[in-house]
Amino acid sequence: MTQETYDLIAIGTGSAASSVITRCAEAGWRVAVIDEREFGGTCALRGCDPKKVLAGAAELIDWNERMQGKGIQGQATINWSELMAFKRTFTESIPRASEDQFKQAGMDTFHGKASFVDENHIQVGEEVLHGKHILIATGARPAPLEIEGSEHLIYSDDFLDLEQLPDRLVLVGGGYIAFEFAHIAARAGTEVHILHRSEQPLKSFDAELVESLLQKSKEIGIHVHLNAEVKSIRQEGNAYVVHGTRNGADHQWQCGLVVHGAGRVPNVDGLELEKGNVSYSKKGIAVNEYLQSESNPRVYAAGDVTDTKGLPLTPLAGQESRAVSFNLLEGNQHKPNYKVMPSIVFTVPALGAVGMSTEQAKNEGYEVQVNDMSKWYTYKRTHEKFAMAKVVIDKSSGRILGAHVLGSKTEELINLFAMAIQFDLTIDQLNTMNFAYPTAASDLGSLI
Repeated sequence: MTQETYDLIAIGTGSAASSVITRCAEAGWRVAVIDEREFGGTCALRGCDPKKVLAGAAELIDWNERMQGKGIQGQATINWSELMAFKRTFTESIPRASEDQFKQAGMDTFHGKASFVDENHIQVGEEVLHGKHILIATGARPAPLEIEGSEHLIYSDDFLDLEQLPDRLVLVGGGYIAFEFAHIAARAGTEVHILHRSEQPLKSFDAELVESLLQKSKEIGIHVHLNAEVKSIRQEGNAYVVHGTRNGADHQWQCGLVVHGAGRVPNVDGLELEKGNVSYSKKGIAVNEYLQSESNPRVYAAGDVTDTKGLPLTPLAGQESRAVSFNLLEGNQHKPNYKVMPSIVFTVPALGAVGMSTEQAKNEGYEVQVNDMSKWYTYKRTHEKFAMAKVVIDKSSGRILGAHVLGSKTEELINLFAMAIQFDLTIDQLNTMNFAYPTAASDLGSLI
């Protein structure tokens, strides 16, 4: 057993680690980087980026279907194997490129499961590393499900690497993952069933917009079963039978695959945090406002593994990573900014939210401007039935407090509203802006 001393040991190689390890190495620190999986992290390899490639194909199919009889002829279809080959062009080179980049910067790289030996020693394989500082950036993992036969579930990274889709697919859960994968698979010709145990899926989004998304989902053949609780999964030959209840009555669903889409939890299993005197809860590692462990000052944490105000989103992980890098190099002075956290469900159409919810707005007496945009030029020209926006406004100051959007231009609009909220731009200021026309951005004045 050998032992090396490092200024920084980083556990994880995704968005929550990137700024920390890069800036510390540039500052001359001796850095060790550990990952039990391929280098590059969840978002780039088995999350946001590959998912968006597949979603792009679903968008094209939806566009094609909407425009039938309006100058477009012929039904487009998805060739799944070709689409997956295209997806791999975005992911295959990342692990090697990431590790080469780390090595060229003078870092030592380790593959394997990391665990604490004590407050400043990490074991990986047969080696024990001594760290003056330790970063935990291990992200999140699928939430464990107490279901008989749960070993038959596949996970998001499995779905994003499927060589072929089954004729029928069951997704357990009613959050981002379930709905995004459902919209991709349905556009590829698979019969899709979403099983969600409560009455309201996508609970962090506006209920009325979610209802519109459910209508669209139904139109494209997605079966959303609410108040459906899964009890067991049984394999029968090459197929699976999912047994559960729906509205209290027994029900069974037969399918070719069952996908876990029921949320994620901080990935702390196996880290032996107790040995490192690193306190944590089911919400993640306990950190102070500078992302430093509350119990072990040598340790910092960033991203989905932490218990912070930040949503489990890549941009927030990146921001926390930048804050940690400054705090390690300059002392605890930098706090992450959680004022604006835009989030989007990349269904087709996409659903987005930023800032104050409409429910909170009503409780606090703020105005909510509601617009059905389906008849607006931006959406009518591509025959979109589902396009709506809700904007929360403080009339006394003219500031925008929140925005909620469903439609093909959600990404653009949510980011514009996020910028307005971040910089406290008023409606009057936004109305002085000349946007290129006709675009979704040029609709902004009509939304506020």
